[in-house]
Amino acid sequence: MQNLCRPLFVLIFCLCNIQLISASPEKPNKKPQQAAVASAHKLATEAGLEVLRQGGNAFDAAITVAAVLGVVEPYSAGIGGGGFWLLYQAEKDRYTMIDARETAPSAIKPELYQTNGRPDRDKAINGALAAGIPGQPAAFVHLAQQYGTLPLQRLLKPAIELAKEGFEVDKIYLKLASMRLNVLQRYKETARIFLKEEKNLPKKGDRVIQSDLADTLKRLAKEGFEGFYQGTLAERMVKSVRQHGGIWTLSDLKHYRIVERSPLIGTYHQARIIASPPPSSGGIVLINMLNMLENYDLNTLSKLDRVHLITEVMRRAYRERALHLGDPDFVQIPQATLLSKTYAETQMQNFAWAHSSASDTLNTTVKEGDHTTHFSILDRNGNRVAATLSINLSFGSGFVAEGTGVLLNNELDDFALSPKAANAYGLTGNSANAPEPGKRPLSSMSPTFIETPDWMAILGTPGGSRIITMVLLASLEALEGKAPQTWVSLPRYHHQYLPDVLQFEPNAFENSLQAALQKRGHQLKPLDREYGNMHTILWRYGTNKIFAASDPRGIGSARVIQ
Repeated sequence: MQNLCRPLFVLIFCLCNIQLISASPEKPNKKPQQAAVASAHKLATEAGLEVLRQGGNAFDAAITVAAVLGVVEPYSAGIGGGGFWLLYQAEKDRYTMIDARETAPSAIKPELYQTNGRPDRDKAINGALAAGIPGQPAAFVHLAQQYGTLPLQRLLKPAIELAKEGFEVDKIYLKLASMRLNVLQRYKETARIFLKEEKNLPKKGDRVIQSDLADTLKRLAKEGFEGFYQGTLAERMVKSVRQHGGIWTLSDLKHYRIVERSPLIGTYHQARIIASPPPSSGGIVLINMLNMLENYDLNTLSKLDRVHLITEVMRRAYRERALHLGDPDFVQIPQATLLSKTYAETQMQNFAWAHSSASDTLNTTVKEGDHTTHFSILDRNGNRVAATLSINLSFGSGFVAEGTGVLLNNELDDFALSPKAANAYGLTGNSANAPEPGKRPLSSMSPTFIETPDWMAILGTPGGSRIITMVLLASLEALEGKAPQTWVSLPRYHHQYLPDVLQFEPNAFENSLQAALQKRGHQLKPLDREYGNMHTILWRYGTNKIFAASDPRGIGSARVIQ
C-alpha cells in the first residue's frame, strides 16, 4: 500500500475492500455468442475482426488494432508512444492493467524545459526534447508472449502492409495536420512523410506511405523487444534524437519495461467499476467522482441541478489529482483515502446548491495528453480489452527519427515541469508529478470496465484532460440504462479545477441553462468544437447479445460478428 495515510484511512480502505468483494456482481455462466471490436478507424476494426475470425483471442486482436491505428492515425498513437491496456482473462477471472506509459530519459531535469527560468511550452511539446521513451513496442511483445495465441509476425502484418502501401488521407487527418502544420513543417523527415512537397497539406484521398515504419514494424515482429530497444534501430533513433536536441541514450531504451498493475475497483450502487491505477489518474478520479455522486438521486434532479452537482464533483476530484497523483513507483499516493466513500462525503461538505465553489477556496484533508486513441474488444470466450493509447498532442512531438518512420510522442509535457505551471491541456501539478529519470508522467487515460448483475460494458476515449469526465458522463448514461450509442453521442462538459471554468461543447447547454449556471457563479467557457472519440461495447447477459458503438464525432467503426 503506497501511501502515508493515517491508520484511520487505512482502516477505511480495508473495510471498503471487504464491501467491494462481497458486493461484486456474479459473472455470467455462459460465453457471449458474438464478438465485437470498436475503434477509431474502419481499417483497424476490420483488421481486428479478421484476427478474431481466424481464431485469435481479444488480446491478439488488440495488438493488431493498435498497430493499425498507429499507421492510419499517426496523429493519435503509434510505436513512438505508449498507453494503458486494461485486460480481463475470462478463463482465469483475472483483471490486470499493462502500464506501457512512456518513461523520462535519465538526463531529464526541469530546467531543460525553461527559458530564463520560466516554462517554455515549445520545448515541452515540440521536437525531440519533448519525447519520453516509448512503451508501445514493449506492450506488443508482452501481450503476444503472455496473453495472445498467434505469433507477433501475423499480428503486425496488417499494419506493415498499410504502412508500405499507404492509406488515404481523410477529413480527420487534414483537420489535425492543419492544427500542427507549422510543427510538421519544422522537421524535414516529418514533412517528407506527412505533408505534400514537404510543406503543404495533402488533399483528401492522397496516400500517406510510411516505408521506413513498415521496415521498423518488420524488425519488431521478427526480433521482438531487442529489435526495437537495442541494436541498429535503437542506435539510429538515439542518434537522430540527440542530433535534434533530445536527451535519449541507448541505456534509456534498453532498460525500458512495461509494468503489470492491479486495476482499481470501486462500486456505484449495484455496479462495479474496474479502472486504471496510477500513473493513470483515470481510475482514482473516476471512482472518487462516482463516490461523491452516489449520495444523490440524479434521476430526480433538474438539468440545472444535475449539471451544477456534477461540475462541483469534477472540480473537487481534479483538485486531488493536481495535488497528489503521480508515478506510484516514485511517490507516495494517498490512494486509500482518495478511493474511500467516507472521504468523498467530506469532499462534499462545503457543496451548496445555490452557488458554485471557487476552486482556490477548496481545502483537502488528505495528508501527505489532445490526441489519443481508444478501442474496445470482446471475444467469444468473454476476454476483453479496453486500451487507451497516445502520443499526446496531435502528431505528438512532430518529430520523426530519421530512417525509422517512428513519430515520437511529446508526453514529457504531462509532467509538472514547474510547480503549478499548466501543461498543454491547462492541467496543473505538484511535486508528485515532477520529472525524474525513469519516471512515468501522470496521465488522464481511463480505459474502464463496468459490471452489473445484468450487463458488462467496455469504454474509454481520447481527449487529454477531458478524458475522465467524458468517461464519467458516459458511465452515468450506461448506469441509467441508456444504449451505447447514447453514451458516445452525449453532449459533453468538463471542469478540471484549474483553470476555474466550466467548458462545454457547442449546443451542450441551451441559453437558459447557461444563464442559470452563470447566476450560480459558474464561469462558462463555450468551446468552438466537439471533443473526444469514444468507442464502447455492451454485453447483456440475459439475451446474450452484444452491442457496440463508435463516437459520431469521429470516423470510427464498431462492429459485432457471430
